[in-house]
Amino acid sequence: MLPSYISQISLEELKERKDKLYELLFECKLCPNECHVDRRISDNGNCRSGYLPVVSSYGPHFGEEPPLVGRFGSGTIFFTNCNLDCKFCQNYDISHYGVGREVSVNDLADMMLYLQNRGCHNINFVTPTHFTPQIVDALIIARERGLEIPLVYNCGGYESVETLRLLDKIIDIYMPDIKYSSNENALKYSGISNYWDIVQQAVKEMHRQVGDLVISSSGIAKRGLLIRHLVLPNDVAGSKKILDFIAKEISLNSYVNIMDQYRPVYLANNYPEINRSITRKEYIEVLNYAKEIGLHRGFDVY
Repeated sequence: MLPSYISQISLEELKERKDKLYELLFECKLCPNECHVDRRISDNGNCRSGYLPVVSSYGPHFGEEPPLVGRFGSGTIFFTNCNLDCKFCQNYDISHYGVGREVSVNDLADMMLYLQNRGCHNINFVTPTHFTPQIVDALIIARERGLEIPLVYNCGGYESVETLRLLDKIIDIYMPDIKYSSNENALKYSGISNYWDIVQQAVKEMHRQVGDLVISSSGIAKRGLLIRHLVLPNDVAGSKKILDFIAKEISLNSYVNIMDQYRPVYLANNYPEINRSITRKEYIEVLNYAKEIGLHRGFDVY
């Protein structure tokens, strides 16, 4: 099963998509923040990023979901900065403190090919939203040099449908994190006033493009939607409403990783209601609810 950027789209159309994505960057509206900053000359937008991609690290990663990791790992490329402002970010050194280095598009293509040569099962772009044009630009180079493993778009869910449509037939696996089912909590804890409205539209578009997660007979994800949800203390995330949305408006066959690894880091100590880890009871309650409404993939019920 060849990835979609080989089997479903021509090189000429890939180049056209790249050009359209760069046009969005020049008065930046790649994401729903729509800062309208010309990122060729400025990094004053919400993501604090300029023209060149900034990478924190890259390499085989074995801490992702089993269908991504397989035997040889998921080929992760961690991009620096983010279009969200989460007060409890678990990777705050990268997303808020800007740990990383600028790289060229050719460097990015080299990283992809290196990860493929290491045997990784996919190229996993972590927090890619603000560097989408550069990623497609690098993909064109890498494809011409023999890249042929699936691409994973690993994001925070705050995505522009216009940008996502330009990624149709390019991205094989979408992996959004649905953080909240409340715009009010999203504003308080991530600085985004319309998160819940936007993430629903974005996840629907992702599912329209790739469908439910397809896993090979050897247990490796090839194409589809993989949803993450991090359970937060005191139900700040509104987990049950998120699961209802997935079950009713996406698919009961959705692969949903319900995560329990929240810890109070970065600025979480300024918010008493999230200044602790979640309890086992809080976590199990969410898992059991997912099962009750018919979801059944990506999580275990104890």
